[in-house]
Amino acid sequence: MAVYVIGDVQGCYKSLHKLIKKIGFSHADDKLWFCGDLVNRGPQSADVLRYVMDLGSSAKCVLGNHDLNLLAVAYGDRESKHSDTLDNVLEAPDSAELLDWLRFRPLLHRSKKHKACIVHAGIYPSWSVGEAKQLAREVEQVLRYGDYRTFFCKMYGNFPVYWDKKLEGWDRLRFITNVMTRMRYLEISGALELDIKSSPGGQPPGYKPWYTFKSKRKKSYRVVFGHWSTLGLHSENNAICIDTGCLWGRQLTAARIDKNKPTFISQSCRK
Repeated sequence: MAVYVIGDVQGCYKSLHKLIKKIGFSHADDKLWFCGDLVNRGPQSADVLRYVMDLGSSAKCVLGNHDLNLLAVAYGDRESKHSDTLDNVLEAPDSAELLDWLRFRPLLHRSKKHKACIVHAGIYPSWSVGEAKQLAREVEQVLRYGDYRTFFCKMYGNFPVYWDKKLEGWDRLRFITNVMTRMRYLEISGALELDIKSSPGGQPPGYKPWYTFKSKRKKSYRVVFGHWSTLGLHSENNAICIDTGCLWGRQLTAARIDKNKPTFISQSCRK
């Protein structure tokens, strides 16, 4: 059985279909894990959602910031941006089914068998993988069974910037969500910085990529993430970024992670 992790698809269904054929995916034998951002900015978000949903138990997908943005527009008071392409989902005849399926996706998926986990943006350095999984569940419980409409109204914002176990309510849930779906850089002090999107080397002094910090995560545990197209395919400290900018006309990448040394397969994309 092969396990492939695929980076940010963002509505690029044709590129996804070509990549699936290239890796020789077997629905009966293999697994596909998706690093989030299935939707938005690309032209065929609804088709991507239908495809992954129809994979059933053969697929795992975590939520990304664009997935949450879609849900916030659908259920909260969020308005679409000019660059959003969400109508493809919101006006689909099966919109309710697609949105409900997406709302039940996790923020983090962990496999003890493969000593790996997938998350859209990253794991805060002071969290072990186990702690991150438990914190992700707090958000997932609200999304699935709680007051998710209010959550989508309270979700946006860059504060708080520091983790504290004593955080409560929407501040606690917002921090967890920001880490797992928006994080790229941290200040040297550990404060979240959520506006810088440049590749490492282009950031202001005093900021470092989250995966370069001393981490509570076991070194043997691999984290595969997306979200950072300017970083591209990058592996450091057993953290692997596979957002290779399909939406921007570069590539859509799959990482095979069921072996000790991951291998990468990419499909060229049209902008």
